[in-house]
Amino acid sequence: MTTRLIATDTPTYAGYLRLDLLLALQSPLGPPAGTDEHLFIAVHQVHELWFQLLLRDLTAARDRMLAGEPRAARLALQRCREIERALMGTIELLDTMSPQAFLGFRPALGTASGAQSAQFHEVELLSGPASPERVAHLDWLTRAERGRLDQRLLEPTLWDAFLTALALGGHPVMTADERRAALAAVQADPAGQELAELAEALVDHDQAWSLWRARHVLVVERQIGRRPGTGGSSGADHLAARARARFYPELWEFRSTS
Repeated sequence: MTTRLIATDTPTYAGYLRLDLLLALQSPLGPPAGTDEHLFIAVHQVHELWFQLLLRDLTAARDRMLAGEPRAARLALQRCREIERALMGTIELLDTMSPQAFLGFRPALGTASGAQSAQFHEVELLSGPASPERVAHLDWLTRAERGRLDQRLLEPTLWDAFLTALALGGHPVMTADERRAALAAVQADPAGQELAELAEALVDHDQAWSLWRARHVLVVERQIGRRPGTGGSSGADHLAARARARFYPELWEFRSTS
């Protein structure tokens, strides 16, 4: 008769996911009434997890474009689009919270604000355009967060990488006219379809991020109306102005000229 050995170091579901730590990370600070603050914390923590994965895949897409691999870049961007769908579903959960419930624990937030998400700013710097002025006023950053954003400022953006992919495909891209001609050429040439589809994948990312920002405006308006934001911003008005920005205006403008 044989004895079956059971490995004691085999990870369990809870152990692999570190659920003991994960489920202890929601620590409401406001009045102990209901689950609204718990929901608020969980929604924002989930956002940070999605931002982390989004940064990994956007970086991968950027690197594949720089390497002249448009198909691999497009596939990475497709997953980014699905992550952004998940972000949209996550933020919509906040609509289940009444304005009165939010105002009940809002003082506990102090000056904490969603605008202080370093990963959010990192996504925008990576997507492009990136400039030092974009993050110069962020005086709440930790040293590690500042280092990550400064590094992004030194790296090529997704737009830089797309132009590299076009150039590797034999298209001049130094001027706006040359870039419009390159986009028209890849659209018309069956051999350029990978680059044409890559351009559409970038528009998908741009659109999805803009939709999420616009949805964020509605969440804020529903909860606090036109009150100032907790971080000292003008609240919904500030978010609405940012929601109108685009990462790739030339790809959008091309639709008017092609």
